[in-house]
Amino acid sequence: MKKSKVTLLSGAYLAFFVLFFSSCTSNQDMEIKSPDGKLVVTLINKNHQLNYQIAFNQQVVLEPSLLGLVREDADFSSGLKIKSVSGATSIADTYTLNVHKKMNYTYQANQKTITVENQQGEAMQVIFQVSDHGVAFRYYFPSENKAMKKIVDEKTSFAFSKTSKAWLQPCAHAKSGWGECNPSYEEHYLQDIPVGTPSPLAGWVFPALFKTGEQWVLISETAVDRNYCASRLRPESPNGVYSIGFPETKEVVFTKELNPQSTLPWYTPWRIMAIGSLADVVESTIGTDLAKPAIAGDFTWVKPGRASWSWVLLKDGQTIYPVQKRFIDYASKMGWEYCLIDAGWDVLIGYDKIKELADYGKTKNVKLLLWYNSAGDWNSTPQTPKNALLTREARLKEFTRIKEIGIAGVKIDFFGGDGQSVMNHYIDIMEDAATAGLAVNFHGSTLPRGWQRTYPHLLSMEAIKGMEFVTFGQPDADAQPNHCAMIPFTRNVFDPMDFTPTCFGEIDNIKRKTTNGFELALPILYQSGIQHYAEIPEVMDQLPAEVQQLMKEIPTVWDETRFLDGFPGKFVAMARRSGSTWYVAGINGQDSPQKTNLNLSFIPSLKGFMITDGITNREFQKNEITLSENQSLPLELKPNGGFLIQLK
Repeated sequence: MKKSKVTLLSGAYLAFFVLFFSSCTSNQDMEIKSPDGKLVVTLINKNHQLNYQIAFNQQVVLEPSLLGLVREDADFSSGLKIKSVSGATSIADTYTLNVHKKMNYTYQANQKTITVENQQGEAMQVIFQVSDHGVAFRYYFPSENKAMKKIVDEKTSFAFSKTSKAWLQPCAHAKSGWGECNPSYEEHYLQDIPVGTPSPLAGWVFPALFKTGEQWVLISETAVDRNYCASRLRPESPNGVYSIGFPETKEVVFTKELNPQSTLPWYTPWRIMAIGSLADVVESTIGTDLAKPAIAGDFTWVKPGRASWSWVLLKDGQTIYPVQKRFIDYASKMGWEYCLIDAGWDVLIGYDKIKELADYGKTKNVKLLLWYNSAGDWNSTPQTPKNALLTREARLKEFTRIKEIGIAGVKIDFFGGDGQSVMNHYIDIMEDAATAGLAVNFHGSTLPRGWQRTYPHLLSMEAIKGMEFVTFGQPDADAQPNHCAMIPFTRNVFDPMDFTPTCFGEIDNIKRKTTNGFELALPILYQSGIQHYAEIPEVMDQLPAEVQQLMKEIPTVWDETRFLDGFPGKFVAMARRSGSTWYVAGINGQDSPQKTNLNLSFIPSLKGFMITDGITNREFQKNEITLSENQSLPLELKPNGGFLIQLK
């Protein structure tokens, strides 16, 4: 039920502001507003604990929520005194990305810094930046101290009204699952659940989606670097209050750091929230807006693209020379830029024959990517090459070797969780790959958290239950339509995602539930710097000519992205532009038909065609389209079906 504005604002504000007057000159000092004035963050000092509250369009979307950290040597969560609140500063940034859902990024926000002192007189700052539809904040210890400081707890919380609902992915327990390779962000989402529902596993991963009143809130983090672990939401959320959680004790590599530690001064990562309508959330770029700018260097050699890939449908036994040569031919025929050679290539093909394949690929204008197992002793996965990337000396030797034989990039799998030492392992690999001139894709991994801006050669990361799971068992195949309809609202909003989409044929011992129209839509809906297609050449050759042509033309980077319609887990429709060509795509994740009326008034008058599902789930239907000015397009999607429109 939607509460009145008076009820929502008066009680919380009046009760808490009275406690403020001893340390602030006015209530206005404690507000940070977005440039358009619609989003307001209010800071509250309640019983010497720092809280924040968020309102959008005068509706409270986040109730008073805690701020603060506890270091091993000092408490910055209680007994706090506000020493100063800065004036509002305008922040402006423009940037471009190699991996992007639009061509040019512009970020405008208002910033305020709140300086507090703990009972020992030590200072901590909380830096807020509020943009239209976005809130970000982080902590900063301004003192200088060469002694190592350790954070044992982060008190940051997100307090939702008890009537709010959540769409959340559980975080698997460390070293559970096949090969002890969890957590790797590969669980199904719990959807439309009451806030306060406990996680069945080790917490909830980011991004975490909530609906409160008429507004949506998507929570995540960005700019995680060497001095922090990756975070999540804790398993328990009493009364709808979610708190930042740290990794489990086993989430380390090289038996090193788990929780955050650093010398001073020390910035923490940004906590970020996209707020507003579903369109505001899905189109948000706050995850890269607050990420660190690109490291120094020339990255003009980095080329996003599409890849053929044998493993997902043919599995380990086909990582052999003749099959991989055939997949190079396949990529060449389709005009795709890459061919990925997956696990076991070092044994089944060998370095000398890999060089032959790389040389052959050059004649076909196809570059090769090679798979690696990241693992040392933090899991028991057997695939090779294994342990080749554990030290900087070994990495540079291996990267130099494969670069010299013509390899363009690496896919590295099976990481050890979210501890600080694992974050350092990722960064070590990215820095050494940049030195060698290799593109990077991480699998069995955490979220990028804006790394694609900082490291322009990072093309994608998995961190999702992707297409491969459909081939593992019928339960995941049955859940696939609903799962796919969740991802554009959560995992893929801020960061690229290597889902490895699109299978039109049948899978051994599996009944695929999605239609071919559904599968055709996925490369438009899912954004990744490299799109590894699951389909094999024999099936592609049998498809209608217009479908094959589309699969040759669909880009991986976009000049513009628009959310059109949908609801998490039910259905989604989006439009993306590349140059003067628009692609409009949608999927229905439900077992019943879904009607929609797409507002395409932002697209100029263009001609093209639409491909939808035919009479059966494995057939296509093509219809010519002439789009007139200010047109809307009514559609009915088949159960578990989809469509794709191309307008030129």
